[in-house]
Amino acid sequence: MAQTSEGSSGAQRFDAIIIGAGQAGPPLAGRLTAAGQTVAVIERKLVGGTCVNYGCIPTKTLVASAHAAHVARRGGEFGIDTGDITVDMAKVKARKDRISIGDREGVESWLEGMKGCSLIRGHARFESPHIIRVDDQLLEADRIFLNVGGRAVVPDMPGLADIDYLTNVGVLDLDVVPEHLVVIGGSYIALEFAQMHRRFGAQVTVVERGPRLTAREDEDVSAAIKDILENEGINVVLDADAISFAKQDNGFTVTPRAGAEPIAGTHLLVAVGRQPNTDDLGLEAAGVETDGRGHVVVDDQLRTSVDHIWAMGDCNGRGAFTHTSYNDFEIVAANLLDNDPRKVSDRVTTYALYIDPPLGRAGMTAEEVRRSGRKALVGKRAMTRVGRAVEKGETQGFMKVVVDAETEEILGASILGVGGDEVVQDILDVMTAKLPYTAISRTMHIHPTVSELVPTMLQDLKPLQ
Repeated sequence: MAQTSEGSSGAQRFDAIIIGAGQAGPPLAGRLTAAGQTVAVIERKLVGGTCVNYGCIPTKTLVASAHAAHVARRGGEFGIDTGDITVDMAKVKARKDRISIGDREGVESWLEGMKGCSLIRGHARFESPHIIRVDDQLLEADRIFLNVGGRAVVPDMPGLADIDYLTNVGVLDLDVVPEHLVVIGGSYIALEFAQMHRRFGAQVTVVERGPRLTAREDEDVSAAIKDILENEGINVVLDADAISFAKQDNGFTVTPRAGAEPIAGTHLLVAVGRQPNTDDLGLEAAGVETDGRGHVVVDDQLRTSVDHIWAMGDCNGRGAFTHTSYNDFEIVAANLLDNDPRKVSDRVTTYALYIDPPLGRAGMTAEEVRRSGRKALVGKRAMTRVGRAVEKGETQGFMKVVVDAETEEILGASILGVGGDEVVQDILDVMTAKLPYTAISRTMHIHPTVSELVPTMLQDLKPLQ
């Protein structure tokens, strides 16, 4: 427990208060306490935030189990006789829980043992710009940092309230394989769970209201993702513009559009988006502005409309990923403690979709480049032409890079294929350094790898049509 004083308001006084113990909060507490400051970290639920408890760590652990089952079933293709493959979902869940809980306990131990830091449990709300109430405690600080994360959006769809449904939190507690999982939504979280449970042995249907999956990606990427999922037996329903539900004795039915045949399911996952946890913080008492979606409005250095309050992670609308949240921490710490004027606008957009094979993304899509009107070149190569992918028997997907025709700088990349989430990092580094694409195309790469085909692709650029 940090040694603190009592403020003029009778509140316990700290140098800094951090609301939320997600990916940005704990490392910032570490930097601030190392600089000799007293810090209160307030967490209302689970230390570690979405990533450790409901996001990256548990979901990618499940993805790994699903991949193991998938590879085992394909053993015959590699000359390996595996026999019948069964999935013990209780053991799969237990492995996921063990890894996730271990990560959470590690962060908790770090905070609890951190000199100058007090970990306080409870729901934080602003009483005034400098004072936070946590149940019957009042805390005061010169600087306050928000790291409150986000949660699943549950839309108002006819009949949804009458049936049992899961979000990304509840679906993690399944210890049996669903008979028929229906997934509402066609983006990243939805598709990862869809493929995962198909590989566990469930019948899976994905229902998306738009005309294609992963709407923010280029159309060729969306089409390839759909092919990958359908090749594994996942039923994809698009243009579901009037979704409704009806309760049944053994589950439910979902009707995707007027006049469509109802789809019967046993388990329902709703994964249509996320919203920030900013609606019950008392932000109005502090004068902190939010936008129309509830995100805290921040400047390029993550300061809010109130000079002594910053917002990091999912709640600021500047990225909804663990890596953007951690980078937010780095930006705040650099400006406050290192006299290093880092900015959000310095970073290149990057993320991954963890279906198998994964999609690694950096920068602009080809469609975004087209809309910008700039002259550009594009290189594209099917994974069937990548020796490493052929050797591994994983030839689905392709890689694509878009280059500015005048500056020769890389504008964006989509690597959908085995190792795509790792290969894209090479491109990301060159983009951040603002080097020409020749920094990759003229570099000798190791054979046999997936990365070695990036130079080959860049040596055969064509005008972007």
